[in-house]
Amino acid sequence: AGQLVRAGTRGDGVNGEDITHNVRTISEIPLVLRDSNPPHFLEIRGEAYMPKAVFNRLTTLARQKGDKTFVNPRNAAAGSLRQLDPRITNELQLSFFPYAIAFLSDGMPSGSHYERLIRLSDWGFKVNADIKRVEGIKACQYYYEQLLARRASLAYDCDGVVIKVDDLTLQPELGMATRA
Repeated sequence: AGQLVRAGTRGDGVNGEDITHNVRTISEIPLVLRDSNPPHFLEIRGEAYMPKAVFNRLTTLARQKGDKTFVNPRNAAAGSLRQLDPRITNELQLSFFPYAIAFLSDGMPSGSHYERLIRLSDWGFKVNADIKRVEGIKACQYYYEQLLARRASLAYDCDGVVIKVDDLTLQPELGMATRA
């Protein structure tokens, strides 16, 4: 209990690829949870990404060598997770942000979505430092504008802001959209 056993891609939503050997190279993903009584089974959803500084450094090195370069950090991260050799993935220095607990065998922790993210941090995951709990549409708009203003200076590529309803009992009732 509490040990990383398997990691997979989202695939088509039903079937994905086993990428455990490469995910083990990502330092933000703990191989063992920091918990004296860890859950028996835990499924976490998140995103592996390549920090912009790593992407820029690798692109410069590839150009100097005359090698092919990655198109962008997102493609680089996705491709490296599918490498057969985890040493290559390790050299690409991927990072990871968890964004949800999908399943917990001992029952989902009570509280809000935000509190679950804090729990992931307690277990040893690096949660995005830009998460913020706000109340009301005006506060959401302000947060969006503030993050948009800082977008170019973020250490990672950001193609949008995700606003989630924090009350987990309301989320299923309100539904989910993948794009808005």
